[in-house]
Amino acid sequence: MRIGLQLGYWGAAPPPNAEELVLGAESAGFDSVFAAESWGSDAFTPLAWWGSRTSRVRLGTSVAQVAARTPASCAMHALTLDHLSGGRCVLGLGVSGPQVAEGWYGTPFAKPLARTREYVSIVRQVLAREAPVRNEGAHYRLPYDGPGSIGLGKSLRPITHPLRADLPIWLGAEGPRNVAQTAEIADGWIAVYYSPRVAGMYEDWLGEGFARPGARRGRADFEVAASCQVVVTDDPAAERAKLKPSLALYIGGMGAPGMNFHAELFRRMDYDEVVDDVLRLYGEGRREEAVAAVPDEMVDDVAVIGDAETVRARVAEWEKSGVDTLLVGCRSVDHIRRVSTALGLESSVD
Repeated sequence: MRIGLQLGYWGAAPPPNAEELVLGAESAGFDSVFAAESWGSDAFTPLAWWGSRTSRVRLGTSVAQVAARTPASCAMHALTLDHLSGGRCVLGLGVSGPQVAEGWYGTPFAKPLARTREYVSIVRQVLAREAPVRNEGAHYRLPYDGPGSIGLGKSLRPITHPLRADLPIWLGAEGPRNVAQTAEIADGWIAVYYSPRVAGMYEDWLGEGFARPGARRGRADFEVAASCQVVVTDDPAAERAKLKPSLALYIGGMGAPGMNFHAELFRRMDYDEVVDDVLRLYGEGRREEAVAAVPDEMVDDVAVIGDAETVRARVAEWEKSGVDTLLVGCRSVDHIRRVSTALGLESSVD
């Protein structure tokens, strides 16, 4: 099992100890460092800035939002970071949700699967640099020939030769159709709130994509990376309590009525009543009660919490269920060291 450090996205200010965490993760044997974005900090700059102090860990976005950049611009970001890091970039992409895509970026959210397919195709054309980039799809026109065009657009290849034409592209996906498409067109899947208990369901979704004609990879050379809080502690109850506000927020406050991907994900784990309660309480502004409605079992489904022996056993369960990499949010270097020691990561570092 590989372990990655998940820096996430910033709150009101940059995290004061981020560089410390990144360097600590590399020295402790973590495989990778990932950064996210929402509607504040971006995903690429922290990796370039703090990642410049590293030499071994992979540097990935989890996820860079499709609505934030044109596909050609995103490919430029990725090929630049890949050169600067010596071939360590992992491009993780995701569609986010309609509130962010339409409310923040001012782009349509409709048909996210078709949009993602075109986006990935264009990024791969840029990275391959085999011919001038063209796309005649419904979502991205290269050269652009839509409203406002003056007809002078020209198909181009990137000036800079990408370091790797096969730079890995992972997709963040939650629903069955999205996960199946991820298995078909991507190199890896970034799973949010993965649960080994329903691993068979995920494998069915992935298998559908791998079976499609022209699928890029098979299960053996496809990477599954799951966001998972891992905490080595003698007080698991206290750590569960710390995670419940985030779960309540994502279930109750990070989606629109009728289109809440996180809520649907937990419904598929058979938490219908909990989801209903959290949505209702959150919608009524009763956030403390929404947090209290999150049961311990839900936390344990999507996180690994306990003493070192328990953590080792649980991580082994996640690995057996099909996860190749755990993306862990660590609050301190001590947190990183505890995870590393429990899992024996330091001994694997040259």
